[in-house]
Amino acid sequence: MKKILIPVFAVMLSVSFSGCAELQQMAEQFPQNGIITNADIAAGLKEALDKGIDKQVSKLTATDGFYKNEMVKILLPDELKKVDEGLRKVGLGSLADEGLKMMNRAAEDAVKEATPIFVSAVKDMTFNDAKNILMGDDRSATTYLEKTTTTQLYSKFNPVIKSSFGKVGADKVWENIINKYNKLPFVDKVNPDLTDYVTSQALNGVFTMISVEEKEIRNNISERTSPLLKKVFALQDN
Repeated sequence: MKKILIPVFAVMLSVSFSGCAELQQMAEQFPQNGIITNADIAAGLKEALDKGIDKQVSKLTATDGFYKNEMVKILLPDELKKVDEGLRKVGLGSLADEGLKMMNRAAEDAVKEATPIFVSAVKDMTFNDAKNILMGDDRSATTYLEKTTTTQLYSKFNPVIKSSFGKVGADKVWENIINKYNKLPFVDKVNPDLTDYVTSQALNGVFTMISVEEKEIRNNISERTSPLLKKVFALQDN
């Protein structure tokens, strides 16, 4: 059987077992000879989801979850790269560094809104969705979540990031940065929408980390870190 059980898909099946007859019939096809039960499967899938969230999405909410993770670190938008260069040329590199850090801090704050939205999206999945994910590639569950949650995540992330800019002082830092840059001689003045930019980059970061864990649980047996996970996910290897 193709390797298809993954942390994100775990919640899809565990939530759906109780309310979807077709998925229940699929569960009943697993061995019932005392080696593993349907209850084991449901528990193992829930554990896999918890592992995926704890290991990947949740750590993005910690201090430096974005800022010191090169896979998702938010860099300056193109229109501000010249700002960074201009400030460094006049000895204001530390101010530019602080502005970059504040953008990442806002993203770390916003990602706390992600988990309940994922759970809600999973509850609404159809049997066809599940079947497509079962037969999908290493990123099929991530793609499903991108399609079903991006709009709602954006609407949640955006005001949090705007508020976070104020809370962590990023609004003042960037106001200072942009004002100083705009006062430099012979430069084109800038006034980018940083809230929109950081929101989009935070979303990219979340889905990047989900895809990392999805690939690991599909392909790396060592990621099955408990007896239950090993027993349940061994079914996909046969």
